[in-house]
Amino acid sequence: MPERADHVRRRGVVPRSALPHRPPEQALFSGIYGLVLASALVAALDVPGEKADPGSDVLWVLLTALASAAAHGYAHVIAQRASVDEAATVSRLRLVLAEWPLVAAVLPAVAILLGAVAGWWSEAAAVDAALLFNTVALFGWGAWAARTAGHGWPSSCRAGCLDMLIGLVIIIANALIK
Repeated sequence: MPERADHVRRRGVVPRSALPHRPPEQALFSGIYGLVLASALVAALDVPGEKADPGSDVLWVLLTALASAAAHGYAHVIAQRASVDEAATVSRLRLVLAEWPLVAAVLPAVAILLGAVAGWWSEAAAVDAALLFNTVALFGWGAWAARTAGHGWPSSCRAGCLDMLIGLVIIIANALIK
């Protein structure tokens, strides 16, 4: 079988030079982590038989996202401190602040829950909408990450479907537990 020349592009692979923006791995990691965290929290905070309190749920989702982002960023700081013998620097603060995509990823779920606080829909409807939104967003993040890595559309959609499975597992678990 003849070897493929370097100038020949594999079928279904987009050259990196054709991609307008490649997201940093940290943003992808934190964004996906935030979506999964928000989904799990929203599902867990909606307890059947208890009085609905979407305002409390909003606070818990936000506080947990902030605490998770801070803890993850601080873990990076500790790891850096262990590997480099230096005093605290601005770069260490940047490590903590780099977790902003985790907090940003929970904001759509928070906005949907705020609709329940405002009385636009029930807490149960808000939970279902947030879980659905986050599941679709997981597909989008997975497909986008694959596209920016140079994969074609079929491969990117498969990657998105695999990421979306996480959201589907949370939805199924929520239905089975309740």
